[in-house]
Amino acid sequence: MVRIGTWNLENLFLPGGAAGPVTAADYEEKLASLAAVIVAMAPDVLGVQEVGDVTALEDLADRAGGAWHLETADPDTRGIRVGFLSRLPLTHVQEWRRFPTRLRAIHVDDTGPAMSAMGRPALQVRVHVGGHPVDVITCHLKSKLLTFPGERFSTDDEGERARFASYALTRRAAEAVTVRAAATRRLGDEGSAVVVLGDLNDEPEAATTQILQGPTGSEIGTGGFDAPDKGDRQRLWNLAARIPQAQRFSREYRGRRELIDHIFVSHVLVGLVPDGAVTTNDAGPVPSITDDPNARRGKPGSDHRPVLATIGL
Repeated sequence: MVRIGTWNLENLFLPGGAAGPVTAADYEEKLASLAAVIVAMAPDVLGVQEVGDVTALEDLADRAGGAWHLETADPDTRGIRVGFLSRLPLTHVQEWRRFPTRLRAIHVDDTGPAMSAMGRPALQVRVHVGGHPVDVITCHLKSKLLTFPGERFSTDDEGERARFASYALTRRAAEAVTVRAAATRRLGDEGSAVVVLGDLNDEPEAATTQILQGPTGSEIGTGGFDAPDKGDRQRLWNLAARIPQAQRFSREYRGRRELIDHIFVSHVLVGLVPDGAVTTNDAGPVPSITDDPNARRGKPGSDHRPVLATIGL
C-alpha cells in the first residue's frame, strides 16, 4: 500500500521576500500549520506546488519530522516551482518544460514573443513500492486568475479581459498537452504504473483537465469502466470520482467550492483505488479567495486542500 498526494502550499517563501511571510514569526506559523497537516496525512509521496525557496521546503520537511527525500523543478518568473516530499527514495528525476514536437508556440499577452515551453516545468520521479516501480509526475498549470499588463489583477476594458482569458486558457491547454506527452512516454504497456498529479487550475470536466485522460470511454462511473479495450494502455483515470461527495473540493473561490487539484493513475493502478480511498484532507475551513493573489500574504496554512490517494499496491 502507498499513499500519494498533491498539495499547493501557497507561496512557500522565506520571510521578507515579495511574496513570503513578512516576519519570522509568520513564517514559523505557516510552517507549523502546513507540517501539522502533512503529519496527519502521513503521505509516502507528496507532490507540492508553489514552492518559492527550496530552503523553505527543507524547513517544512524538518518540521514534519522524520526522513524525507526532496526534489524540485526550476522556478517560473515569479519564483515558484513544483517538487516532491517523499518518504521513499526518488530516482529517475526528470524535468518537463518544452512543448512536445508539433505543438506550436503560443502567445500569452498582447505584445510578447510566442511561448514554446511550460511557464512552470513539470517534474517526474520514480519510487519503488514492494518492488514495483511507480512513475509520478507533478505539475502546476496556468492559473485561471488573470494578470494584466502593469501587474494588474483586474481591468475595466472588457476586450482586454476577454483576450487575456483566452491567453490563459490557451497556455493551460498547451501545458496540459505537454504533461500528457510526458505521461504517454511512460505508458509503455498496460503494466506501467504512472501517477500524474498537481494543481491543474480547473475542474474535472474542463477540457484542459480531460486532455490528460487520453482515450475516452472508460472513465470511473461509466458503463465502459469495467470493459477492457485497446485504449486502456494509454489511459489515465482521474480519481476525483473516488472522493466522497462532501469532500470533493480543494479550493474555494468567491464562496464557490472547486476541485482543481487532481490525481490521475494508469490502468494497473486504478483498480487498486476503491471509493473512499481518495480524500481532500480537512485541515480546517478553507479560505475563500478572490482575484487578488496578494490578499493572503503572510497567512498560515494554504488556500488549497491537499488531495491524498491510498493505492493498494
